[in-house]
Amino acid sequence: MYAIIEDSGSQIKVAPGDVIDVDLREITSKTKTKKVKFDRVLLVGDAEADESANIGTPYIKGASVSAEVLEEIRAEKIDVIKYKRRKGYKRKRGHRQRYLRVKITDIKS
Repeated sequence: MYAIIEDSGSQIKVAPGDVIDVDLREITSKTKTKKVKFDRVLLVGDAEADESANIGTPYIKGASVSAEVLEEIRAEKIDVIKYKRRKGYKRKRGHRQRYLRVKITDIKS
């Protein structure tokens, strides 16, 4: 079984056991659980039979994908450089995007 989910404007194909990186989000410390639930499911299909795919318009009602949080990671540093020739103007800034690494545990359709 596989699913296509939408997270932060991007579509990701997932299956149980997959490890993916998604944008960082707040995890409530009150519940003490390290679980994330994705509600925006675009498609749910079976790997063996392709004609049994359930396609949403745009989302499938009642479908969800559960995941377990593994760790918080940071991507490689990106240098942002502004430069204007012959004007003596140069600026350099860096940026490291923060991600959440999750493992897909369950797909409900």
